[in-house]
Amino acid sequence: MLQLLPAIDLLEGRCVRLRQGNYDDSTVFSDDPVEMALRWKEQGADRLHIVDLDGARAGRPVNQEIVRRIVQATGLPCQLGGGIRDEVSIQQTLQQTGVDRVIIGTKALREPDWFSQMCRQFPGQLALGLDARNSMVATDGWLEVSHVSALDLARRLVEVPLAAVIYTNIANDGMMQGIDQATLNDFRILAEMGLPVIASGGVTTMDDIRALKLIADEQPNLIGVITGRAIYEGTITVREAVQFLSGGADGRH
Repeated sequence: MLQLLPAIDLLEGRCVRLRQGNYDDSTVFSDDPVEMALRWKEQGADRLHIVDLDGARAGRPVNQEIVRRIVQATGLPCQLGGGIRDEVSIQQTLQQTGVDRVIIGTKALREPDWFSQMCRQFPGQLALGLDARNSMVATDGWLEVSHVSALDLARRLVEVPLAAVIYTNIANDGMMQGIDQATLNDFRILAEMGLPVIASGGVTTMDDIRALKLIADEQPNLIGVITGRAIYEGTITVREAVQFLSGGADGRH
């Protein structure tokens, strides 16, 4: 079943959303990320997606104490990304915060062999944060776009014991314009490779959720969908989306 993952993005201790990963274009939605996490749990979420934006920019984990409080308060499985770029920070994050998945982005692109080795060392606990613009991989908190195809990078990891590939089209992220067809096609291709895929970026209305569920019905390797700005601005409600994905209402108002 396709799982909805509300996003909690942490910047300077607050819950924010960026547009296209731009730190200069952020909206603060709450000064209390723990309270926000509890709200999504109460509405039916059974996993949270947490991003340490300070960590992504600094290249090292920054907000681990807040993350630990979110995990403790909600009791939900959580995945965390942002600035985790070496074995020590992987180990410390898993041990100190209580998250069950750590997301690696920049370092996985730069050193895919290292990332494969880490996945074997921490089987089922590492997710690849595959952020792309026009299907090309972006790194360093989305500040740089490489010349590496996102799909080519993913193909190298098909045999690796990954928890998930979290694929984000950053051109769509936070723009409230929906998921474009090319990105939907990328989600399908990644799932067809046999990789466990979590869709991210541009999830704006229930139409986007329905489009993803159609793919997931054919390709069960599409296992999750992350939504951020849409649930904060109310164009999607967590409760409605969770009910729809679990086979309840059809998601139409």
